[in-house]
Amino acid sequence: MSLTKEKKQEIIKKITGNEKNTGDTSAQIALLTEKINHLTEHLKNNKKDFVTQRSLIKTVNQRRKLLNYLKKHNLEKYRSLIKELEIRK
Repeated sequence: MSLTKEKKQEIIKKITGNEKNTGDTSAQIALLTEKINHLTEHLKNNKKDFVTQRSLIKTVNQRRKLLNYLKKHNLEKYRSLIKELEIRK
């Protein structure tokens, strides 16, 4: 799964307001969410692809760590990001 440069910039600009701010925690979470959605769709069609399954688990854990960091340091931003990305149901 490879996001194009334009797609990444679009996601980052939507979340942070500046396409150059790639190191922002919320931008990284948004990119990981896009990757997770893509891997989930792939696994719906390829149930026995265990390498992708492992990659999905690693990506979810990485996003979870970033979300915990954001929650600890900026609760308002965390709540707005959760709502915007529709992570929690």
